[in-house]
Amino acid sequence: MSHSVTITRTTTSTTNTSYIVLNTGYLKSFPGILKLFELIIGAAVVGILAYNYEDYRRNFNHQQDLFHFLMATTFMIGTFCLLLACLTSLSTGGIIAKTIYELIYHSVAAILLLASSIVLLLRLRDVKHDGYMAAGVLGLVNAVLYFISAFLAHRSYRGI
Repeated sequence: MSHSVTITRTTTSTTNTSYIVLNTGYLKSFPGILKLFELIIGAAVVGILAYNYEDYRRNFNHQQDLFHFLMATTFMIGTFCLLLACLTSLSTGGIIAKTIYELIYHSVAAILLLASSIVLLLRLRDVKHDGYMAAGVLGLVNAVLYFISAFLAHRSYRGI
């Protein structure tokens, strides 16, 4: 009894130049677009709060703005790291979406941003400040985006 065996040799050569792989296809997916908008809105909220921080502190001494500032900054940085990981790796976007991490992250972000936005907007009923009102409303919009991301992460985690 004779049989044939095929052997394939693969040769890989490398050079000293390094390159960065960008997974631009991730930004064309719905989760990628959501993360990009979460990052942009988070940066807008942080920018508005930072710009108006001293003006507001001189006239009023309340902690609601600081809580919203901290939550917006925290989740802006976290979303930036997630987006960067998904953009610089060809497999990260598909793998991390199937883990519990993304579900927990987006759920916590949505809940805390919703809470901080509501607390800030409730405080602004007594004190009028247009910049902080805009930051509170953008925080609510961002909380909705994080809830959508949490829903998508739940579906992906469950394998639906």
